Amino acid sequence: MYHKSYSIDEIAEIVNTKNFIKISDAAITTLAFDSRRLGDIIHTLFFAVKGRRDGHDFVREAYSSGIRNFVVSDERNFAETCPDANFIVVPDTVRALQTLAVYHRSQFNIPVIGITGSNGKTIVKEWLYQLLAPEKNIVRSPKSYNSQIGVPVSVWGMGEEHELALFEAGISRKGEMEALEGIIKPAIGVLTNIGQAHEDGFSSDQEKTVEKLKLFNDSELFIYSPKYLAEYSGSIPGKKTFTWDWNNESADLNIIEDVISADKSHRLVKGAFSGEIIQCLVPFTDAASVENAVCCWATMLALGYSPAVIDSRIGKLHPVGMRLELKTGIHNSSIIDDSYSLDISSLTIALDFLKQQNQHQRRTLILSDIPGAGMNAGALYSQVARLLENKDVNRLIGIGTEISRHADRFTVDSVFFESTSDFLDNLDSVSIADESVLLKGARRFEFEKISKALTEKVHETVLAINLNALENNLNHYKSLLKPGVKITTMVKAFSYGSGSFEIANLLQFNRVDYLAVAFADEGIALRQAGITLPVMVMNPDVAGFDTMIEHDLEPEIYSLRVLNEFVAKLKRKGREEYPIHVKLDTGMHRLGFLEEDVPALLDELTGLTAIRVRSIFSHLTSSEDPAADEFTRQQIGLFKELTSLIESRLGYSVIKHIANTSAISRWPEAQFDMVRLGIGLYGIDSAREAGVSPLETVASLKTSISQIKHLKAGETVGYNRRGVMQRDGKTATVKIGYADGYDRKLGNGAGKMIVNGKVVPTIGNICMDMCMLDITGVDAKEGDEVIVFNDQVTVESIAKEMGTIPYEILTGISQRVKRIYYYE
Repeated sequence: MYHKSYSIDEIAEIVNTKNFIKISDAAITTLAFDSRRLGDIIHTLFFAVKGRRDGHDFVREAYSSGIRNFVVSDERNFAETCPDANFIVVPDTVRALQTLAVYHRSQFNIPVIGITGSNGKTIVKEWLYQLLAPEKNIVRSPKSYNSQIGVPVSVWGMGEEHELALFEAGISRKGEMEALEGIIKPAIGVLTNIGQAHEDGFSSDQEKTVEKLKLFNDSELFIYSPKYLAEYSGSIPGKKTFTWDWNNESADLNIIEDVISADKSHRLVKGAFSGEIIQCLVPFTDAASVENAVCCWATMLALGYSPAVIDSRIGKLHPVGMRLELKTGIHNSSIIDDSYSLDISSLTIALDFLKQQNQHQRRTLILSDIPGAGMNAGALYSQVARLLENKDVNRLIGIGTEISRHADRFTVDSVFFESTSDFLDNLDSVSIADESVLLKGARRFEFEKISKALTEKVHETVLAINLNALENNLNHYKSLLKPGVKITTMVKAFSYGSGSFEIANLLQFNRVDYLAVAFADEGIALRQAGITLPVMVMNPDVAGFDTMIEHDLEPEIYSLRVLNEFVAKLKRKGREEYPIHVKLDTGMHRLGFLEEDVPALLDELTGLTAIRVRSIFSHLTSSEDPAADEFTRQQIGLFKELTSLIESRLGYSVIKHIANTSAISRWPEAQFDMVRLGIGLYGIDSAREAGVSPLETVASLKTSISQIKHLKAGETVGYNRRGVMQRDGKTATVKIGYADGYDRKLGNGAGKMIVNGKVVPTIGNICMDMCMLDITGVDAKEGDEVIVFNDQVTVESIAKEMGTIPYEILTGISQRVKRIYYYE
């Protein structure tokens, strides 16, 4: 695992630009573009990329972390403020990163497989890795690194020890593929499919196809299905081609039969190839997985593998879990399960997520042998040891003979076991408690057994929180803000039912400016979980002022009574200039100072040294409703008038904010100095038109089938015999009821759930812990997953059926429902 090292002078010459070199012997082996995700600091080159954030704003942060080599496009005064660092100055840092990757790629003459398509790129890449790894030492894109930045970072991973490369490329608009083709230079091209993804970036399907195929301009071999190029009128790339299709006699691999097994766990796929009938057993039954497996089958045939070898390997394919999951663990621990693959790249990504967790002071990594170490195992585990130091890991639990053999490489607190069973037999002696634990194991070590042993046993119904979607929604709203506008995110009510520190950690990592909670105890819980962001308490209780002050929580002041009580408490504690947030009532008539109250407020504030007004804010009543726009304008106007008056009397500027989620997009003039992002963070914004929102669904509620019953027409179901079978059919009893937050109003067909892709109605009354579904005509078995809501059966549709709002649905999910957080 020795990465080719470049001197800083070599890199400056490669990107062909001026530079300020102060450490001429600096050696670069690692690339970075995010100051929050830094690995081998001594040998890292940091690229200040301009995107949603400007990487130049974080150069000094990276410098303070120990980085001494930078590529920037904005010189600023870095040479003076970072005196012992190297700076390479370029017109465009992304282009410089790509240029460096092109040069690095040119140093190797190994076969490279380039993969693109609308869907399935990452699955096909990971399955080809599983299928080809027995013969080859393979470098591949980590996770789904397929963007303008992800591809060069992936290609940078190529080393002398590799015999094959698998890189995926994704584009979302015209003109992006040329750069990726120049970096990957695939000898073998694989097109997974052409579908609906990223349609907005192209004028037509024809243009999208043309752009994607540019990846294969110079490929020796191009593997594809003709059905996806049926409407394409251009030339087919590749000096040679290999095609696959269903019921297409002209295809090199013609699928003629596709039959699901009796136990519904596999599909037997037969095809015609070179005049023979061949077959493989695909260990999946859904259409997308079968097609991805056939694409891999065709690729291996095109590479010269025998049908028998391919059949034996495809039958052993395992699902690609592209996400790491954060779960509640035993003894007040947090378990991060990321065992789907193990190499240095994916380990680095997972360690970044571990470092992001602040709810425990202690961080533990449980790590198995890393496959493919070969002759350079010593160098590999030395690199891992440096990673653990840089990522603030406190303890390593190593599992496997190889990592145990290199125990002396690790300086952190370490213990080693020969096997997974050896570790589980000695689990009590390891003492997992009050810590964040990352599980990172190669497939053969069966770390799912460790995950099961360490995860708290709770209710089977699960609320799955997609942290990528939450991050996407946050970044979307950030993109709507004017320069310099701050953002407060609402995490009250258990983050709208989604969690507390789990959500707050991500928000802190993404550098929001404030968190807001309803009550002091919510803020205290965040502080105890290691959250250091400023926290505003929207409804402070006078009785809780002591603990608020103790935990540096900042109260909303909405009346003279609350102000006087808080000031008195501060004076008794000898505190000065404590931050407060003044709430104005511009029309909500809930909490806050009315216009006529402001003179008295100013009289009280004048001369006070115990407090300092950090912000003044108000709340819009109807920012999402066009019918109320005139009232919204009046609120904004009054807010401007009152804040101007208050600031003039205070003699200093304060943060002003009135815009809630809907106002961020509908009322840009109301952004002022800060906005408050609430339910939009979770993918719901009532100001958006249905079906056209760029927001992603964050929460999915899932349960499972306990029992299936076959009933006759006229038979009744549930309490009071309210459910009546209209025809012969079957019902499924599922593990969710009103005690879990599934309201009784959703009984008797009002509620809908998804069973194996089919939307089905409830039947009968909702019970406390379960309810029944009419699954007549649906292929299902006991134990199957049932989706209560997601992006198909939405929270909004459930709220509409109940005559309420999405807030009530999300916040009503019981705490006994298990929360799982995943990050891809």
